[in-house]
Amino acid sequence: MKAIRRFTVRTVLPEALTALEDLATNLRWSWHRPTMQLFASISPAIWDETGHDPVSLLGAIEPARLHELAQDADFVRRTEELRDDLARYLSEPRWYQGLDDAPKAIAYFSPEFGIAAALPQYSGGLGILAGDHLKSASDLGVPIIAAGLFYRAGYFRQGISRDGWQQESYPVLDPDGLPLRVLRNPDGTAAQVTLALPDGKALAARIWKVAVGRVTLLLLDTDVPENDDELRGVTDRLYGGGGEHRLLQELLLGIGGVRAIKIYTDLTGSPAPEVFHTNEGHAGFLGLERISDLIGGGLSFDEALQVVRAGTVFTTHTPVPAGIDRFEASLVQRYFSTDLLPGVAVDRVLTLGAEDYEGGTEGTFNMAVMGLRLGQRANGVSLLHGDVSRGMFGALWPGFDQDDVPITSVTNGVHAPTWTDPHLLALASEKLGTTNTTHADWRSDAISDADIWNVRQQMKKQLVADARTRLIASWEEQNPGAGVPAWFSGILDPTVLTIGFARRVPTYKRLTLMLRDPERLRKLLTHPTHPVQIVIAGKSHPADDEGKRLIQQLVEFAAGADVRHRMVFLPNYDIAMAQLLYPGTDVWLNNPLRPLEACGTSGMKAALNGSLNLSILDGWWAEYFDGENGWAIPTADSAGDASERDDLEAEAMYDLIEHQIAPRFYDRNEQGVPTRWVEGIRHTLSTLSPALSADRMVMEYVERLYMPAARSERDITASGYAPARELAEWKDRVTAAWPRVYVTHVESGGVDSVPQIGDSLQVRALVQIDGLRPSDLKVEVVYGRARDGDTLSNIRRQKLGFDSHTPGQPAVFSGTVTLESPGSFGYNVRVVPSHPLLANPAELGLISVAH
Repeated sequence: MKAIRRFTVRTVLPEALTALEDLATNLRWSWHRPTMQLFASISPAIWDETGHDPVSLLGAIEPARLHELAQDADFVRRTEELRDDLARYLSEPRWYQGLDDAPKAIAYFSPEFGIAAALPQYSGGLGILAGDHLKSASDLGVPIIAAGLFYRAGYFRQGISRDGWQQESYPVLDPDGLPLRVLRNPDGTAAQVTLALPDGKALAARIWKVAVGRVTLLLLDTDVPENDDELRGVTDRLYGGGGEHRLLQELLLGIGGVRAIKIYTDLTGSPAPEVFHTNEGHAGFLGLERISDLIGGGLSFDEALQVVRAGTVFTTHTPVPAGIDRFEASLVQRYFSTDLLPGVAVDRVLTLGAEDYEGGTEGTFNMAVMGLRLGQRANGVSLLHGDVSRGMFGALWPGFDQDDVPITSVTNGVHAPTWTDPHLLALASEKLGTTNTTHADWRSDAISDADIWNVRQQMKKQLVADARTRLIASWEEQNPGAGVPAWFSGILDPTVLTIGFARRVPTYKRLTLMLRDPERLRKLLTHPTHPVQIVIAGKSHPADDEGKRLIQQLVEFAAGADVRHRMVFLPNYDIAMAQLLYPGTDVWLNNPLRPLEACGTSGMKAALNGSLNLSILDGWWAEYFDGENGWAIPTADSAGDASERDDLEAEAMYDLIEHQIAPRFYDRNEQGVPTRWVEGIRHTLSTLSPALSADRMVMEYVERLYMPAARSERDITASGYAPARELAEWKDRVTAAWPRVYVTHVESGGVDSVPQIGDSLQVRALVQIDGLRPSDLKVEVVYGRARDGDTLSNIRRQKLGFDSHTPGQPAVFSGTVTLESPGSFGYNVRVVPSHPLLANPAELGLISVAH
C-alpha cells in the first residue's frame, strides 16, 4: 500500500548539538569540506544512503547516536568551531566590501538553481551555472538576493528500460525534508505573493527561503490551500506542461519574484536591489512588474521603462532561436488584460515581446526579445556566443553592423570548491600549502609527476566504483529478483584511458557522433595495447523522442558483449554523479555542432581536476584552447550536408584518439608515469583553473555590468526621477525626427595622391538634422581595411566635432583621421543618437549612414 501523503519528522537535537541545525540549513556545507566531513562522521553509512544530505541525515539518525555524540566533547567542540567559522564567513568583509560605490544589493532571477544534489531544482547547465553564480557571489561577499521557483517534483528521475529507452519518473519532494524555511510575517503566518489571473482567479504562492552561504534564495511554491488543484500544480515540474502552463510559471517567476524580494527586504530590513539580473528570458516579466510599481508612484510607462532598463542586466544562454520561449501573443494578451499589472496597458506589453522585425513571426511573443528591450545591458556566455547572439538578435538593431549590436559577453565559470575533487584539494594542501586550487603553483617542483599521476588514478578508481554501483542498481531495478551478472565486476578499468561525455541530449550536442563508424569505435575500445573506455551520461527532455532514440542507440551499442566493459551509459545524470565523473576522466569529450554550444561548462569542471579536453572549437573551448590543454576537433563547415559533416568530424575525432591521445597516455617512464601527459595536466591546472573559476565570472559581472547598471539606475532616478522623464521625452523626440536625419554630403582632403602612414585624412560631413540639436547626435567617421565588396574590417571610429549649423541647412561636422597602418583603407560616416544616459550608441536602434 502506498502513502497518500508523506512528510519528514525532524529530529530534536540535544542542546549540545544545536549547532548542527545551523550547519545543515545553510547550503554552504555543499562546498565546505570540513562541514561535510563532520556530518559524514556522524554515520558514514547513513551519510551515503541519504546522498550526502545533512538534513536527511539528521532525520534518519537514531536518537541514541545523537545522545552519544552529545557526550563526545571532541565532536561538540568541532561542531561549535564550525558554527563559529560559518558565522565569521557570513559576517566578515570580503572582496566586494572593498569596492567603492558598489550596488547595495543585486536581484538574480533564474528558472532553475543547481546548488546541491540535496535540493534537486535544476535540469542542466543553466541551473548549475546559476548555482555556481550564487556560491561564488557568497564567497566574494556580493549581496545577491535570488529568486526562483520551488518544483515539487524537480526535473525528473531518469531510468533506462531493457530496450534502452529513457523512462521518466517524478518523485515528489517534501520541502520539510529539505534545507528550506518558510518566509514568515511578524505574526507567524507564511508570507505569500498573489497574482491576478483571467476569469477573476488568483494565483497564490508561499515563499521558501534558502541560505546559500551569504546569499538568500527565495523559491515560490504554488502548492498552497489558497489555490485550486489546477493552480496548485503550476510549480509541479521544471519545464513541464504546455504553453499556458509555462507562461504561468514565467509570470510567477518574474512578477512574483519581484514581489517576493520586496516582501523579504521589507520583513528583514535588507537593502532593496539596485540591479536586476535576468538569467535567460524565463524571468523577463520582472521588468513589467517594476514598471507597474513605478507607474503607481507617478511615472508614465515610458518614464518607468527608462528606469527599469537602466538597472537591468539580461543574460542570454541560447545560440539557437528554438531555445527561446515564445508564446502566442493572444495568450499573453489574455493574461495581461486583467488586474495583474495595474497601470500597464496590454498593448505596451505585447510591443515589448513582438517579433516586429525582419525575419520575425507575426503574432508571436518572444521572451528573449522582451528581455533585451527591458535591459540596458545584455551579454552572452562566451566570446563566440556573444558574437553568435549579436547575429541572432541583430534584427532588433537594423542598420548596425553585427559587431555594433549591444550584446557583450561574460564567459561562464564554475565554482572551484564545489567541483574540485577532495583528492586534488588534499594534494594541493599537502604539497603546495593551499586549498585554493585555482591559484596554486601546479608547476612547482614541490609536487612531482608521480604525485599528480597517483591522485589522478585515485579519482579514476572512485569513478569506476561509483559507475559499477549505479549500473548494478539500474540492473536490479530492471530485473527484480535476478542476480547481477558476474561480468559487472569487470565494468571499466582504472588503468585504461577514460573519456567522459555527459550533457543534456538535444540533437545538436550529437551524443552519437562517436557511433558514426561503429567498427572504428569498437577497435579503439578493444585495442590490445592502447584501449579506450567511455563513460556517458545525459538526460533527454521528456518530449524529445529524437533525443531518446539517440540514447537508445548508444545503450544498444554499449550492450555488445565485446565492448560492454569498455563503454557504459550511467542513468540519472545529476550533481552527485558529476562530482565523481568529471575528476575521474582522463579526457572530456564535447562534439556539438559549432556554433550551437553557448559555453559548455562540463569541460570546465573536468579541466579544474586536470582532465584534458577533446572538443569542437565551440563555446568556451574556442576561447581557451591553446594546443597544450587538450585537442581541437576540426570543424567541417564546408561539408556538403549534415551527414557528410558528421562523417568528417567523427573521423577527425577517431584519428585524434588513435594517433595522438592514446599513444601519449600510454607512453610511460620507468616509474610507469606518462610524463608528457602529466605535463598537459600541469599546464591545464595552471592556466585554466583561474580563468574558468566562477569567482572570475562573478567579478566580471560586478565590474562590467552590475556597477555600471547601478550607476545608471542612480543617475536616472535622481531628483525625483527627473532624468527618467527627460530621457523618455528625448527618445520620443529623436525617434520621431529620425526618418529625416541623413548625411547629405561627405568631403575629405589632406592626403597626397600616394597616401602614407602618418598622413592625416580630414573629413567633413554635412548632416540634415531636422530640428534636432547637434548635441542629440554623434557623427563618426568609421574606418578600417576595405575588403572585397568594400566591406570594412578591423573597424575603428573617430568622432567628428560640430562646426556650425545654419537654420534650414545641414549641420557641419568635421575631424581628422591619422593613417596608422599600411594596406587597403576605407571609410564611411555614420550618425547615431547621443545622450549621456545611453549605455550604447545602438540602444535606440537608430542609425543613418552616408551613401
